[in-house]
Amino acid sequence: MIDRKADAHWEGTLKEGKGRIKLGSGAFEGPYAFGTRFENAPGTNPEELLGAAHAACFTMALGHQLSTAGHPPASLDTTATVHLDKVGEGFSITGVDLVTRGKVPGVDEALFQKLAKEMSEKCIVSRALSVPIKLQATLIG
Repeated sequence: MIDRKADAHWEGTLKEGKGRIKLGSGAFEGPYAFGTRFENAPGTNPEELLGAAHAACFTMALGHQLSTAGHPPASLDTTATVHLDKVGEGFSITGVDLVTRGKVPGVDEALFQKLAKEMSEKCIVSRALSVPIKLQATLIG
């Protein structure tokens, strides 16, 4: 089993509070707040980080499948747009749009489309978006 970790810290109310997100690898640490999530304030947010993870996972998986099919990509670039919408009383992630562009010598359009479609459904992050979540909660003080 391979475990990857990230930490989040929060202080205060939803609208006035602030927090920090830190990746376990140390590759990123940054602020998040109501403004970074629901407005356009500087900083990051959970949906943006999810989009980055999804784009990276999908692109890596597609590159592997293309290589396995005998067409290693010269380059693949993917943008993931995570849709956060008001649903009922709260907000929900209602979908993710993956837009990918590939420079892949020798591959035909049909195979490229087939493999891209498969990986949009089968990459690790795509599959994780509907898995059960285990929770351990401890109240301190």
